[in-house]
Amino acid sequence: MHFVQAKGILNKSGGHCGMNIYRGCTHGCIYCDSRSRCYQFTHGFEDIEVKKNAPELLESALRSKRERCMIGTGSMSDPYMHCEKELMLTRMCEEIICRYGFGFTVITKSDMILRDIDILDEINRESKCVVQMTLTTYDDELCGKIEPNVCNTKRRLEVLEEMQKRGIPTVVWLTPVLPFINDTEENIRAILNSCAQVGVRGIVTFGMGLTLREGDREYYYAALDRHFPGLKERYIRTFGDNYEVPSPYNNRLMRILEDICGKYGMMHRPDECFGYLNEFPEKFEQTSFF
Repeated sequence: MHFVQAKGILNKSGGHCGMNIYRGCTHGCIYCDSRSRCYQFTHGFEDIEVKKNAPELLESALRSKRERCMIGTGSMSDPYMHCEKELMLTRMCEEIICRYGFGFTVITKSDMILRDIDILDEINRESKCVVQMTLTTYDDELCGKIEPNVCNTKRRLEVLEEMQKRGIPTVVWLTPVLPFINDTEENIRAILNSCAQVGVRGIVTFGMGLTLREGDREYYYAALDRHFPGLKERYIRTFGDNYEVPSPYNNRLMRILEDICGKYGMMHRPDECFGYLNEFPEKFEQTSFF
């Protein structure tokens, strides 16, 4: 872990803003796209870059913004990785978002988010908060192989249930689905039915598969050699150096997703999910704070 003084914190995209407090991750997920060389890391991926002045930058940015919107975090690095337990920068930023009346949405795999359920609840009561959780496999043993340094799926479902009890809406990222590993009907049904049971609003997926590019591919293949001997060679024969690596069962699994989501009223089209995530409630909109 090392500290930097960042020059900025918010990136605007459409009607919402994104921020990344940390750069890199210690969760060890074998498929992480953020390892790809295109992101130009100049330090080891597990040597977390900490934007120490993130709260100050965020407060300055929100103080000067004339229109409120949704603020999102977690798209590149999980804001609840291990160092957050001591640093508490994510919580500091949430408190600032709450104080200035903005909305908030976060993507994580960690149950550490329960530490901050009080401030997330307050944000949701004052404007809007959406907790997004990534789920990939229902099997605990498999989860320990592909996502080794973070809580398992059943614990994440408990987190989603706690959010539901507070009335905080949730969205699940069902991605990536790894060909020949977790791309089974049993796995997809178990995750989706569990999501319905804990009141998840929507499921984000771009098809059943994953993406691999330089940097990410090498790390993933090394993990396949450790945990699934011989599977790397099957990937190479089947997919070559393709960026998109779809499950051969994609069509059948997507029909299952559509059926279960339709049955329980969960959003499942990406445009619908992102529209919901990015929409700031009309009753809280204003052109000025003064």
